[in-house]
Amino acid sequence: MGKLFVVGTPIGNLDDITLRAIETLKAVDVIACEDTRHTMNILTRYAVPKKRMIACHSKNEAESAAGIVKLIAEGNDVAYVSDAGTPGVSDPGARVAEAVREAGFDVVPIPGASALVTLISAAGYVGKTVTFEGFLSPKAGKRASRIAELVARDEAFVIYESPFRIVKTLSEIAKAAPGARVCVGREMTKIHEEYIVGSAREVLEKLASRSSQKGEFAVLVRPGAFEALDAAEDEDDNDSEA
Repeated sequence: MGKLFVVGTPIGNLDDITLRAIETLKAVDVIACEDTRHTMNILTRYAVPKKRMIACHSKNEAESAAGIVKLIAEGNDVAYVSDAGTPGVSDPGARVAEAVREAGFDVVPIPGASALVTLISAAGYVGKTVTFEGFLSPKAGKRASRIAELVARDEAFVIYESPFRIVKTLSEIAKAAPGARVCVGREMTKIHEEYIVGSAREVLEKLASRSSQKGEFAVLVRPGAFEALDAAEDEDDNDSEA
């Protein structure tokens, strides 16, 4: 019986791929991917031999999952990759993994890059708990309501946002928690990589002053005033010393 390998790929810089990911892509019989054209860039860069590729994206994932299960049942090893980062994390892949496991076959994760972890690693102190929300609703009412719910929890959270809605989303965050500590990562690991850190209002003002927004955004929000956060950091330090 074959297996499904869930392979993490770079979120921008193609050098951010693991040796294990490259070897897995070379070894499997079939590569299922969110966008075959995008994945070809990685396969070409790392001289992965030509093999069967099938498209599996958000609009056809359920149908493709059934086909992938059939391929594995026939003895094929299949790798699944999304366009960037780790499949199943605000990307297709979760339904495929679930279908394969329910069919009785092994699902093997090949860890790799993730915009979530990348942002957290660069943001500084975020506390002990971080909620990953991913993309918010494109509908203004639902988006504002969910932001209010996340802020009320008084714990750090991470969202992804498009350049078309980033200013609107930050406006809603600033309205719900003007003093929240915010770290925005733009084009992470890419040529124009940028991190903007400050209060929600400060970050909003900086981005809103630009004539246009470019790139992909990840936003980490930690509700509460800076003074309260500093006190929490001191308390955590004291706990660790004890």
